[in-house]
Amino acid sequence: MLKRCVGARHGFFNSRRAITTSALQLEPPASAASGNSADHRSLILSLLEQLIRRGQFSSAQSVVRRMIILAPSALDATSAVDYLASRGLVLDLNNYSALLWKLVQCGEHQLAAAWYNENVVGRGIAPDSCMMGPMIICFCKLGKLDEAKRGFDRCVELGALPNLQACNAIFRELCVRGMALEAFGFFVALIGAGVSMRIGCYNQLIDALCFRGYMDEAVKIFSLQQEITQLPPTLHQYKSLFYGLCKGGRIVEAEQLSIEMEAQGFFVDKVMFTRLIFGYSKDGKMKMAVRIFLRMLKMGCEVDDYTFNTLIYGFMNLGMYDKGWAIYKQMVDCGIQPTVVTHHIMISNYCRKGEVDCALKLLNEMLICDITPSVHSYTTLIASLYKKNKLTEADDLCKTMLDNGVPPDPIFFLVVIRMHRGCKLQFAHMMLRAIGHSVSLASKTWDGSMDFGQNIEHLLEGIARKDLNLASIAFTICISALCEGGDIHAASRLVDKADTVGCQLALFAYNSLIKCLCQKGLFEEVESLVHLIQDRGMVPDLETYLMMINGYCKQGNLQLAYCVMELISERGLKPNVAMYDCIIGFLSTEKRIFEAEDLFKRMLKNGVDPDETIYMTMINAYARSGRLLEASELFDKMIEDFIKPSSYSYTALINGLVKRNMTEKGCIYLDKMIGDGYEPNNVLYTSLIGHYLRTGELKFAIMLVELMNNNQIKCDLITYIVVLQGVCGHINGIKNKWGITSRASYRARKKLFDLLQSRSMATIDRNLKVPENLPEPMKHFVLNLFKKIKDSEFMPNLFLYNGLISGFCRANMIEDAYHHVELMQREGLNPNQVTYTILIGGHISQGEIDSAVGLFNKMNADGCLPDKLAYDRLVRGLCSCGRLLDALSLVYSMHKRGLFPSKLSYTYLLNHLCLSGLNIHAFKIFEEMLSHNYIPSLHYSNLLLSNLCVSGKWHEAQVVHHLMHKEENVSRELNEKVFVD
Repeated sequence: MLKRCVGARHGFFNSRRAITTSALQLEPPASAASGNSADHRSLILSLLEQLIRRGQFSSAQSVVRRMIILAPSALDATSAVDYLASRGLVLDLNNYSALLWKLVQCGEHQLAAAWYNENVVGRGIAPDSCMMGPMIICFCKLGKLDEAKRGFDRCVELGALPNLQACNAIFRELCVRGMALEAFGFFVALIGAGVSMRIGCYNQLIDALCFRGYMDEAVKIFSLQQEITQLPPTLHQYKSLFYGLCKGGRIVEAEQLSIEMEAQGFFVDKVMFTRLIFGYSKDGKMKMAVRIFLRMLKMGCEVDDYTFNTLIYGFMNLGMYDKGWAIYKQMVDCGIQPTVVTHHIMISNYCRKGEVDCALKLLNEMLICDITPSVHSYTTLIASLYKKNKLTEADDLCKTMLDNGVPPDPIFFLVVIRMHRGCKLQFAHMMLRAIGHSVSLASKTWDGSMDFGQNIEHLLEGIARKDLNLASIAFTICISALCEGGDIHAASRLVDKADTVGCQLALFAYNSLIKCLCQKGLFEEVESLVHLIQDRGMVPDLETYLMMINGYCKQGNLQLAYCVMELISERGLKPNVAMYDCIIGFLSTEKRIFEAEDLFKRMLKNGVDPDETIYMTMINAYARSGRLLEASELFDKMIEDFIKPSSYSYTALINGLVKRNMTEKGCIYLDKMIGDGYEPNNVLYTSLIGHYLRTGELKFAIMLVELMNNNQIKCDLITYIVVLQGVCGHINGIKNKWGITSRASYRARKKLFDLLQSRSMATIDRNLKVPENLPEPMKHFVLNLFKKIKDSEFMPNLFLYNGLISGFCRANMIEDAYHHVELMQREGLNPNQVTYTILIGGHISQGEIDSAVGLFNKMNADGCLPDKLAYDRLVRGLCSCGRLLDALSLVYSMHKRGLFPSKLSYTYLLNHLCLSGLNIHAFKIFEEMLSHNYIPSLHYSNLLLSNLCVSGKWHEAQVVHHLMHKEENVSRELNEKVFVD
């Protein structure tokens, strides 16, 4: 609508006659006559009758129009029209407009719409701009915004805008619906057309834009208002813009606006000063924060506990604990008592430093002083106790919190539920009972005649009757618990239930469900839920978008992930480093290193500061692609950027170097890691053990396991899974032994081993007995290892069983694999997508393609939706067995689910289709590969080109030749770029 309006400006906006509103202004004057007597009405009707008899119809229409305008009610207006119709006359356009205006002014919007549809639209009368003015207002009042827009467009086509009242109606409706950008475009178009908007419209639009985060547009309206009206901004406008800039992280601009505000004679209050201090503190710019604090004192503005707490938080968050405590002391010296928030900052500080005992002492001091700690303090403490494996103390503290009447919030539940080892829903019920107790819920909280879910819903309904705010927390807790358990249907039902009882759910509840839907790959439902959030007046936050990007990347749909990034920017938000990390991580796994590198540079250009995680992602990406020099340089750059590498960063680089047979250089970084005070941890050992198991050096890998135990480095579940899965791969014999292929490699491995052993007090026996080349002894070795894991503190989980099943499948022991599937199910663990994919691969490796297809179908029937890996494995299996049409059919099934084969699967298809002479199908696969940036190798491209030429498919052959030439040029440019860099 707005584009058409703006596009038409050259035709009529520059004309003085055209830029006026409707040529006919039908609003009755303030002095309109009221209370006409019956005699006066009879006199007018008599006059009207005489005019009709004399054939003076034009004069009769004018009389009727005056009767409509001066009619005291809608009924009187319609009776005048009925009288004219009874004499066989039809209203002219002016009278139609007059009647519609009268009905709208009397509030009869439904009647006006019905009359318009029946007598104007129904009779094929083309409405003019005068008639559309009241109808635009009418449609807006009835919530029919699209029809109002079409009415506005109709006026533009006729060369005249509707009157100001109609324009205001559309503008208000856009703002009320939260369509801030459309309201902005509409407003600017009206201003450009010379329409004078009242000052309240500027205020309303600035508020709407700031609320939605469209700060550039809000600043433009702020400037336009001063330029057009020649009036100074109001205090309300200054504050709306100020807080909007602060919310968007544009603190420097917000400070400049506050200075301009002072110059205009307005007073910057302590809330605004504190908001600036908070913004700078959040960005880690404490010098700027202190400068604002001093400016605040200089202006004579009274400081309060919130101001001091903000400064304390900023210093503590940067690890500047001494300065934080100095501000704390100044706060006390000023006679301001530390609050719950102050204590929470201190408790969080202790927990971050690992001094949980000091944090507990501070909590007890609060209780002694009758200061009830907040749920946030309990959350931080309980999480720290869980991390230190003090499970009993954590559970006791949780019980203490509930006994003290502190209701849990969604964050508390989310933190605790992930560490709690019991039933998630049972724990949620305990939380609900605590909330019910806090609102004195007298109803029975548990009914033996109902199942567990019904009891939960019954309790939620009782809380909702008492307190809707606490009910929001209660619903959020239950929805999160159900999502943690993967029960999407029950969680969705509770979302609907919350709406039924009138409870406004927090965004956190929707985010929990979105995360669960993303994990299940149900992205259509995710998009619907996002629209539902917006319809309920909420705005998705960065966490919502991050989960969507992460889900799309896991699904392999990079295009949608980029679309979400664009949507974030359009909403005035700034994509964070975690979002870039998701996409770069996906590009890295797909070996699209140049795209990952470009995105990393774009992130830096957009002003997003990298953190250690994304540095690690890029270092791993370089390492996987063999660009170890760039990996090392990036590691050094991370140190230059004052990001101290953690043991995980060292591990990523060392592991990459060792995998690329650059063990000597890996040892250099291992030596630096030890020099920086980091002990080699289980992550480093696990990665090294996994590497040597994959390369067939079982004996050296087992020696590293023994060394890990001697160094008292505790194996975690991931280590056990890696060891078990790696050893399982050697059931049919060891590919390589301790023997090293070269003397240099032997020296490098020896140096690596010696560096690791230097941290140990005991030596390792290098003559460990490991079975060689004998399947049965290796099988017993594997089963004994599995029994040892079962006897440890870790209960075998799905991942561990999948590792064992994978080993048996790779060893072509499919019966042993199924035996352990049965054992797994007896322990209450159901097969997942990974289990099915492993078994499908096992059948394919033995040539049992029908069994693999049957298992794939069973997977669907059991409600375990196949993922991309399962599809890929079956596609390659069907290709190997020559069932190419079935493979193509399976690829099309993937497309319906929004999935696409990997580059390897596409290559399998392309090769087998070419060999089978299915050249058109091969050509389509070739095009599809390029659409996903999968460039076929020169061998397969030439094979396809040759086949197409032989079969006379000249057009397709030319396309392939052109694409090959194009990709060759792109590849050459990239190589030259890398060389120049």
